[in-house]
Amino acid sequence: MENKNLMHDVQKEIDKRNVQIDRVGVKGVSYPVILLDIDNKEQNTVAEISMSVMLPHEYRGTHMSRFIETLEEFYGRVSPSNLEAFTKRLCEKLDASESSVSFEFPYYFRKKAPVSKSESFSKCDVKLEANYTAGKNFDMIIGISVNVQTLCPCSKEISKYGAHNQRALVSLKVKCKGLVWFEELIDLIEKSASAPLFTLLKREDEKFVTETSYENPRFVEDVIRELALALNKENRILWYSARVTSFESIHNHDAFAEIERNKIL
Repeated sequence: MENKNLMHDVQKEIDKRNVQIDRVGVKGVSYPVILLDIDNKEQNTVAEISMSVMLPHEYRGTHMSRFIETLEEFYGRVSPSNLEAFTKRLCEKLDASESSVSFEFPYYFRKKAPVSKSESFSKCDVKLEANYTAGKNFDMIIGISVNVQTLCPCSKEISKYGAHNQRALVSLKVKCKGLVWFEELIDLIEKSASAPLFTLLKREDEKFVTETSYENPRFVEDVIRELALALNKENRILWYSARVTSFESIHNHDAFAEIERNKIL
């Protein structure tokens, strides 16, 4: 006797158009996640998530609910160390041979002012991207964007009084072997600039940061080269792509520099 409560699975219908879809899934999923934190072991934040799989030509559709179910299985715990397991599980759950995910979220870390040692939270933006092909390979990119300060060497050289400085954004993407903490990447980025930025500064700290940047003038070209040299020395980093954008304080435009290197070639 036919079970009248059994609902027809439209997604499993055979599609006769013979067109494979490279990626199908969900995006713009806002979800709480738990991250590994070098200081506190764990950190809670909210990520915007995209998840997709390759859909073979014979399938009419995929099961969108299963993406969220997979996210629930991992209970929002996300890190570079478990993204391979996550993408594999997507393939298993959705009967797919390829899967892709991205997690974008703000990451917060404690930072001490240089002189007063006053502590406050600082923020950077992180993006984890991963692709998995069943039985072949797993590929992951860690992206991180950090604000820094730059002071213009030319302005310092030609000006009788002071030099113009500005906030700059360093956006870095890396492929790694082994664990690389977000804080390690932040440190490499900040050391490449004229000076780091802080949320909380007392007067003595402001004096220190101002004088430090003045004694350490850097163009965007200087920042990107200093960062490249530091990344070249780090054996855990196999590939990187970096971009420095200077939000110029005396020009009506921005300056930028980019570099990309594959260290395993």
